[in-house]
Amino acid sequence: MKIKDAQIDVLIIGAGPSGCVAAAHLKNQGLNVKVVEKSIFPRFVIGESLLPRCMDHFEEVGLLEPLKQAGFEIKRGARFLRGDVVCNFDFSKKFTDGWDWTWQVPRADFDSILANELINKGVDVAFGHEVIDVDFDDNGHSTTSVKDEHGQMYAINAKFIIDSSGYGRVLPRLLGLDKPSELPEHSSLFTHVKDIKRPEGEEGTLITFDVLDKDTWLWVIPFSNGNTSIGFVTTTTYMDSFEGNTTERLQEMLKLSKYYHDRFEGVDFLFDPICIQNYSKSVTQIYGKGYALTGNSSEFLDPIFSSGVTFATESGLAAAKIIARELKGETVNWEKEYAGYIKYGVEVFASYVKEWYTENLQTLFFHRPENPDIKRQICAVLAGYVWDESNPFVKKHDRAVRTLAHLINMEQKEKANI
Repeated sequence: MKIKDAQIDVLIIGAGPSGCVAAAHLKNQGLNVKVVEKSIFPRFVIGESLLPRCMDHFEEVGLLEPLKQAGFEIKRGARFLRGDVVCNFDFSKKFTDGWDWTWQVPRADFDSILANELINKGVDVAFGHEVIDVDFDDNGHSTTSVKDEHGQMYAINAKFIIDSSGYGRVLPRLLGLDKPSELPEHSSLFTHVKDIKRPEGEEGTLITFDVLDKDTWLWVIPFSNGNTSIGFVTTTTYMDSFEGNTTERLQEMLKLSKYYHDRFEGVDFLFDPICIQNYSKSVTQIYGKGYALTGNSSEFLDPIFSSGVTFATESGLAAAKIIARELKGETVNWEKEYAGYIKYGVEVFASYVKEWYTENLQTLFFHRPENPDIKRQICAVLAGYVWDESNPFVKKHDRAVRTLAHLINMEQKEKANI
């Protein structure tokens, strides 16, 4: 049976965290929303470590309680290892007020809970439906061609589109908005394991980044279900130097980690490791007449600080708020209220990603003795509070890390010459 063409207020492409937060807010505002999702849930997706900032978003739109009931692994900070030096960040000891914890989540389960809660709220969510084409008129209203799970085509007429399609990047692809990222080219190789050698107590729950050299690190993200996400990030050139299939390559790379090699040696991978090359993405613009890009549809930086989901929910909620006001007749300023706001947060985090790979940020992390005040300020950034300009490491993000690293390096050189 042919699906009837739809007439709605807002079409949301993608039922991940960004799309769900946006849809929940718009539904709460009494608007007619439809979500189309290409995949059938549950489905695997990467981005399993959250930041405290996104908890604000789930709470605000009424999605927090079902997530709390799921029993996900609590994340109270993050640990970075380099050689014999350990750098622990505790979210309760950060500069900016806000949530002191969040979760480490298998995204298949996490995203399904969010989408099901949307359906419980009465939102129309269509799984297995793929956007094929979109056409905007002079007023920004759109006609979107969609193919359902049976291959049948139908149209959705909407006053506004939010593209939360993540790696699918639907509107950037259809509208020609992609542009190269300014971040260095890196690749990742990852899988899940049944963590049969997981230590008891806190050690077995900690999200850890094992830093092997300036460009190479291993993530370890334990889940409450007994599985653990493991993955390497390095330059694309170095990643390509490992031979064999993805399983053989990851097994060989795990030998690089002195800290984790024994724990994961001989452990079966739950699926063939996935390799994503040159994953950082960017776009020429994140909004236009009748549409907004959110989450990974607009920018994807780097997984080192787990910023993906937080930017997804931040941008999804911000876009939804502006759209709700505009559809109710208010005058809005998309450039200032959305593009300027989101781009600022992206620029702050991008500064930290760049300074990680210059090794300046690593100098701050692993310098001893630690400076408690500086650590609190950096911790707030790592918790996702990158719009708090009262934090010197947000306000001066483009130079604070570099300047302090230079001072530390000068001091070390002077000591070496004594």
